[in-house]
Amino acid sequence: MTTSITQRPSKSGFTLIELLVVIAIIAILIALLLPAIQQSREVARRTQCKNNLAQLSLALHNYAMAHQVLPPGCVNPTGPIRTEEKGYHYSWIVQILPYIEENNAYHKFDFAVSVYDEKHLDVLLHVIPLLQCPSSPTGGGTSYVGCHHDTEAPIDVDNNGVLFLNSSIAYRDVTDGRSHTIFLGEASDLGVLGWASGTAATLRNAGGGINGNTFLQNLPGNSPQWMQDAAIDAEPAEELTEAYLLEVGGFSSPHSGGAHIALGDGSIRFISEQIDQETLRRLANRADGELIEDF
Repeated sequence: MTTSITQRPSKSGFTLIELLVVIAIIAILIALLLPAIQQSREVARRTQCKNNLAQLSLALHNYAMAHQVLPPGCVNPTGPIRTEEKGYHYSWIVQILPYIEENNAYHKFDFAVSVYDEKHLDVLLHVIPLLQCPSSPTGGGTSYVGCHHDTEAPIDVDNNGVLFLNSSIAYRDVTDGRSHTIFLGEASDLGVLGWASGTAATLRNAGGGINGNTFLQNLPGNSPQWMQDAAIDAEPAEELTEAYLLEVGGFSSPHSGGAHIALGDGSIRFISEQIDQETLRRLANRADGELIEDF
């Protein structure tokens, strides 16, 4: 008699060890690819940021062609300008709204009253995508600011940049040459006053370097001697408050290693935070007559 033996089919599949190996390989691949993906996204954001700045630079140029001068950095009866909701304070950005396809926003302003008047609430909260660096969205603020001076100083009528208190700078006034003069730059540490306010919200200087790389020895509050004097003074808190309100600050960005600037000829440059401070100062001054080395 023949006895038949029935063999059970063998089961194929992953063992636990094989599964763990596959998971480990996938994790390694993700770890290798994720930084590359993030880097490519940041490159795209930096490109968009550069394009935004180029469009704002073009708007400034179109304004200058129409009015023969650049817009005032801040419109106010007197200076120096304090970064607070007190004053007339219309910014250069308000002036160029018609040149960035924001006519409706421009006509919402009643120039007979302060920019902070309650009737402007809706337009002050208006978000303009062109004003926002994609690496650092700012809500109702702006990532792009005008250059008002070559060192840390209050915004006033005697600044040597191109956009400052009641300024009306013509191209002929930029005697250093527009290709050697900063018109606009980035700022990532903005306050709450927004793009319509002609304060430190929309104006900066070269005194703080790029990304705060330079220690502001001459700025009230940073000088040890000033702090000692303030401690002796009868009302140091008021002096500290006054210094804070008058402080403007430098260019900065969320991008690693530096920030974009727009020169007066319309070119956009990414400036390293390691740039020589004297070179940066000369770039911010429209007419100092100094030579500028490659940067």
